[in-house]
Amino acid sequence: MNGAEAIVRTLVDSGVDVCFANPGTSEMHFVAALDSVPEMRGVLALFEGVATGAADGYARMKGAPAAVLLHLGPGLGNGLANLHNARRSRVPLVNIVGDHATYHKRYDAQLESDIDSVARTVSGWTRRSFRPEDAGSDAADAVEAASIPPGQIASLILPADASWSSGGVPARPHRLAPAPGVASAVIDDVATRLRDGRPSALLLGGMALRERGLRAAARIAAECRIELLAETFPTRLQRGSGLPAVERLPYLAELAAGRLEGLAHLILVDAKAPVSFFAYPDKPSYLVPDGCEVSVLVSGDQDVPAALEALADAVDAGPDSTRLQSATRPQRPQGSLTAEAIGQALGAVLPEGAIVSDEANTSGVFVSGPTAGAPPHDWLTLTGGAIGQGLPVAVGAAVASPRRPIIALEADGSALYTLQALWTMARENLDVTVVLFNNHRYAILRMELTRVGAASSGEKANQMLDIGSPDIDFAALSRGFGVPASRPSTAEEFTTALEQAIAEPGPHLIEAVVPPLF
Repeated sequence: MNGAEAIVRTLVDSGVDVCFANPGTSEMHFVAALDSVPEMRGVLALFEGVATGAADGYARMKGAPAAVLLHLGPGLGNGLANLHNARRSRVPLVNIVGDHATYHKRYDAQLESDIDSVARTVSGWTRRSFRPEDAGSDAADAVEAASIPPGQIASLILPADASWSSGGVPARPHRLAPAPGVASAVIDDVATRLRDGRPSALLLGGMALRERGLRAAARIAAECRIELLAETFPTRLQRGSGLPAVERLPYLAELAAGRLEGLAHLILVDAKAPVSFFAYPDKPSYLVPDGCEVSVLVSGDQDVPAALEALADAVDAGPDSTRLQSATRPQRPQGSLTAEAIGQALGAVLPEGAIVSDEANTSGVFVSGPTAGAPPHDWLTLTGGAIGQGLPVAVGAAVASPRRPIIALEADGSALYTLQALWTMARENLDVTVVLFNNHRYAILRMELTRVGAASSGEKANQMLDIGSPDIDFAALSRGFGVPASRPSTAEEFTTALEQAIAEPGPHLIEAVVPPLF
């Protein structure tokens, strides 16, 4: 058994049985090992950013890591933006990067680079496996490191000779320790603060936005008459009828600061104190209002749902909450095809158990409200801000949850970063419906041009934010990748196309040409 076979066998035995890959020459023995260990599913991506983003989406839904296989330093570089997003998602991910054979590195071949330094920028754990005898144990350590709550990227750098040489030995999986609980003194302190009657809010993130944590948080909010807020871009939010309703903080810093205004106490639940996404002239970066106390109930490396349940008991909250989302759907839209109409259509037909990968950006502001009362579903967002995440995350979510319908809400500008994900959807016959909002521009940057106080927005500046000259035919591109596509022109046609795409097996793309907001 060579080192690559030992790694693949160890990964499978450790519960990692999917590998998203864009391999090259130095990874060929790992590729060959997929036939020696048939339990490992290899999913090919045409671009490394698709592979890394798909691993993120997989982990969000599976709660366990997938592997990613990348080719040397340039391959790692191509996948780095979605590894950044995955780091911000705080999900488990085993990132395997091939390297030159150890004896070849001194010759400084064309693809030689400092892989270790690049990997450390996104990884919580990094190791280089030098010998086939160590490859299996290194893989087991990588899975363990990735899986430590709340999850992180573990990067294993695999030289080609450690991969092809014989002497590999599979390692036994590590047994993970459960996440530690929160000290009772912390629970009691927060409970005391909540009883003092001052305006307070729970800010939820991470595991607090799953059903168990949400229900406990809603009990606390109802008993103590406090607000329930969510971080702006959650990794995974469970929402819909019968689940506790939680309001996400707005993206715009001034709106978020206004929403927090008046609070005397902000309690962080697997979340960070809110800050502005960017610096703006004469505007604050830290959004917590002056005089507001900030307390940490629980962090992501602890048992988040148990901490919320303990706090609910400490404040004598009732067994159930009245703050549940009612089952309401909007009427099917009629007339012109606009972003508002698409939001209504999604609210009208979104099926139970759907998983929504949301990278709709500006057009997406009209989607959240109409879908709030739809049957229970999951919402996945752009966690790290590096665009090009939405389509790959949809791929990974579909691989992890093959019996659930996936809806990818995608902006035109963001789609062009990782449009190759459509090919993987077609190749794997994934049940993904892509709704592509085409407004022919980087609309959010038009808004930001004003918000940063830029002195001019003349012809040259506007040209840099315009992607409609020439217009891009996304429906044609989709068909070229093997994904059936349509381009409805009215709200009625869009709703019908959406229903059909969700009902039919396999991937579909609906290109919606909508008026720009900015």
